[in-house]
Amino acid sequence: MKVLVTGVAGFIGFHLAQRLLADGHEVYGVDNLNNYYDVNLKITRLNKLKPQQNFQFRYLNLCDKEDTLQMFESEEFDYVVHLAAQAGVRYSLQNPSAYIDSNLVGFTNILEGCRQNYIKHLVFASSSSVYGANTKVPFAVSDNVDHPVSLYAATKKANELMAHSYSHLYNIPTTGLRFFTVYGPWGRPDMAYFKFVQAIEQGKAIDVYNYGKMQRDFTYVDDVIEGVVRVMYKIPQPENIINSRAPYKIYNIGNNRPVELLTFIEVIEKAMGKTAQKNFLPMQPGDVPSTYADVDDLMRDVGFKPSTPIEHGIENFVRWYQEYYAPVSV
Repeated sequence: MKVLVTGVAGFIGFHLAQRLLADGHEVYGVDNLNNYYDVNLKITRLNKLKPQQNFQFRYLNLCDKEDTLQMFESEEFDYVVHLAAQAGVRYSLQNPSAYIDSNLVGFTNILEGCRQNYIKHLVFASSSSVYGANTKVPFAVSDNVDHPVSLYAATKKANELMAHSYSHLYNIPTTGLRFFTVYGPWGRPDMAYFKFVQAIEQGKAIDVYNYGKMQRDFTYVDDVIEGVVRVMYKIPQPENIINSRAPYKIYNIGNNRPVELLTFIEVIEKAMGKTAQKNFLPMQPGDVPSTYADVDDLMRDVGFKPSTPIEHGIENFVRWYQEYYAPVSV
């Protein structure tokens, strides 16, 4: 089968493409290679994909409606996994227009491409950020998520609503995935764990927000990919849900075991064999104190829940980081 993976040079997109290619599928990847973080890292990921059989890449800005719809018409995709987005909570305070363009305009063009061409299943990335400052834990997909605390979260909630309307109106099987703090090799440099390892490696202090009184449901990238693939094969059917009979689902993909931030830092210190210098700071605007995923629906429908221990995942990331950024011998 032929799968469109948007954001293919990104962290999750790269790993997903690797998995789909290994499973024997044809992968058509698109990315605009923006400079939100190190473009060289994106290019290196992409260069690992390009030589592989059954992989095609197209440089594309999904905000370009004409080019996006032309691609859908000419390539005849079976499945679409839409991962391209402007990520980051704090960056949304600095550059809100990037989120409107990528997360709303770009997503609309994806929905239009699916509407105008027969797609067996659209899977798209949402985020645990939609839960905002919810205090009921663990976070369940049935919880109210109408009070986002960042523009990034608001755009992800909007994506879910937009997808539902298209699913309802045009009978497009659609599934949204709320990812919880994904980490692992080839990860994003803007993420806290990446910054922690980088600072400790360089002998610099790390910034610890909310004075360390935070919890995150850290989810290893291999677990996320397993969840995405299983969900992709699980095409949603219309259900007797209040006010909706659309072929539409939402799932959490999280480790279901939140970790205290200071404990997480201790795991990194142990993996690196170094102690971090810590700057304790107040909470940042748009951030939340805790994330914790209820994955009962995921387990019930596809028989899977993330389970990689944080110690194992961090060891793998540190090993990758030290190899990738190893000093070049002269």
